[in-house]
Parts: sequence; structure tokens; C-alpha cells
Amino acid sequence: METILEIVQYVRGHLNDGPPAIMKASGEGKKIVGTYCTYMPWELVDAAGAIAASLCAKSDKPIPAAEEHLPRNLCPLIKASYGHALKDTCPYFHFCDVVIAETTCDGKKKMYELMNLMKPVYTIQIPQRADRPEDFDHLKREFQGVRRYLEGIAGRPVTDEDIRRSIALRNRERMALRALWELSAFDDPPLSGLEVHYFTEYMHFHFDKESAIPWLEEQVRKIRSAWEGGERRGHGGKPRVLVTGCPAGGVVKVMEALENAGALVVCYENCGGQKELTWLVDEDRDPMDALAEKYLAIGCSVMSPNVRRMDALKYLAGRYRADGVVEILLTACHTYAVEAYGVRNLVQSLGKKYLLVETDYSESDREQLATRMDAFIEML
Repeated sequence: METILEIVQYVRGHLNDGPPAIMKASGEGKKIVGTYCTYMPWELVDAAGAIAASLCAKSDKPIPAAEEHLPRNLCPLIKASYGHALKDTCPYFHFCDVVIAETTCDGKKKMYELMNLMKPVYTIQIPQRADRPEDFDHLKREFQGVRRYLEGIAGRPVTDEDIRRSIALRNRERMALRALWELSAFDDPPLSGLEVHYFTEYMHFHFDKESAIPWLEEQVRKIRSAWEGGERRGHGGKPRVLVTGCPAGGVVKVMEALENAGALVVCYENCGGQKELTWLVDEDRDPMDALAEKYLAIGCSVMSPNVRRMDALKYLAGRYRADGVVEILLTACHTYAVEAYGVRNLVQSLGKKYLLVETDYSESDREQLATRMDAFIEML
């Protein structure tokens, strides 16, 4: 029987399977849809018989090239996204046929105008509120537009039955990822926060969901079985930290600093973590209504007011018994920057410690991060 460490090592060894897989799929004539955001209705892409590939946006290497066209005082995620496309250093962008984008911030939507000069970009106009009937109607109309656009790419109708099958598949993936995260609720979790991150990255870039989802379900079963059999990895008794804020994929250095300081990251509320997993798509409703309802519930800082995020933070902090909350703020991300005041007040009202970390994709603040995390963990 594999140990938990052996399972983790397997995952780490296969984090780069994506580029050859996407090249193979493209060579076989499959349509590739590039995406950036959790507001992307993955189910519609699946239903059209296409592959949804998350595009590169997590490295500082392409940023100097991006700054030849974009302002320097812009979010690093936006600059990295554009720089990778501009320099053709993202295999997923290279092989994608189209990009389906979204208006989650002003910087991104203007950048997409420039990206459209390199690849066709279809932009979903996300409503700025989520609490009115007209917001639901707006997003449903936008998703209907995405459906028609994908039908044009696929060269065939995308039927309600196609969408229902895709909804069931993606819900199964969400439930498998939830089961993975539930391991972090244990008193002595079998995985560190970084290791859970590796699993989620693995799932992002293994595109055959019919095989990847049962694989993940089996790994969670094996890890739980090993833990119940007495295998421990020394995570018990560590201060438990919830991470929130901007997307964290490009600033894994923050989680590394936290866990190097002796903490255990037990939950990511960020995009790529629990933010999108909280709600399943209702499989009993009209499929387009169900998709609009589910994606409108995402607690992104584009929403004003952003009640869903605050409710989710309150729930997750209790569910994972967090001792403290670290909020990641990417430089020049104004919506999350302003919202941080409310997050801090909420966290402190729960009797938990709070730390705001503003950073970018450079390596220059690693020592400063280590110092700040050491001090924060001592407080816990």
C-alpha cells in the first residue's frame, strides 16, 4: 500500500503533464478553449466537446515584455497573462483556438482588447451585483451567448442533454475536490496546504475528466485509509491558517513562508481553492438557469456588495478551525484592496488573528515574507 508521501510525490512528479497533453489534443483536432477565471462556465465548453485549458498567469518572467504595452502599476496577474501570450511562452495559449474571458476587473477587460489582436477573445460581461433578479437574467443571457459562440466553434448544436451530462461530471469533480479539502479539517491532517495545492494544480491540467476524477477519488480514499490506519505526518498541533484574497497561484511563496514558519494552511478561500467549490450546479433545474445560479454565487470582489464572500469566510474559518487568516493582496488589485477592510473586521469579530500581505510575482520579498510570517505565527 502506498504511503501518503508516495502519493504526494506522484502528484508532484506529474504537474507538468499538461503541455504534452494539450499538444496531443490539438494534433487530434480537438478544439481548445483558453480560460482565466472561475466565472468561466466549464460545463458549456465540455458540452461542446472542447477542452477548457487554464492559461498561464503565474510567473514574473513575461512581465517585462508585457510592460512594453501595459502600465507598470498594473496587477501582476494581468501582466503575466498578457506577457505569456505576447511572447508565446504559454503552451495552452499557443494551442488554444479561442479565449473565453470575463470582466472581473477593469484592467483585465482592457487587456483582453489587446489580447484579441493575437487570438479571438470572447468576453463574458459579468454583472456587478448578485442579489437582484436582473443580475440572474443578465448572467443567464451572457451564458446563452457563450453557448451560441461554442456552437459556432464546434460546428454543431450544444443540447440541453449535453449540458446536463457535463454538469453531472463537473459536480462530481467538485465533490472530489471537496473531499480532498475535508482532509484538512482533521485535527492532524494528512496533507499540508501546499500539498493540497499540488493536487488542485494536477486536476487543472489533466483534461480527461472521465479518468482524472475517479483517480482523485481513489487518491483521497487511499489517503484517508492510511490516516485511519495510523499514518501521521506531523501536522497536528500546528497553528491553523486560512488563506484568502487574490488568486494565489503566482504567489505560492506566501504559503511556503507560512508553512516554513510552522503553520499549517488548512483552507484557501481564494480562486483555485474553495471559492468556486462551495456551490454545486443544481442538476434538477433547467441547465442554463442552474449554471447562472451557481456562477452568480461566486464571492468575487467584483461583486458589490460581496456578501457571499463574507459568509463563506465565516463558514470556512469555523469549518477548518482556523486560528488566523492571511489575506493576499496582489499589487494594484483595487477591489480586493478596498474589500480587505471588511475582511479584517470580520476576522477580528470572530476572535481570530488577521494579516494582510501585499505582494507581486517577484522573488525580492521572500525574506520579508519569512520575517512577517514568523512574527504572525508567534502571535497564534
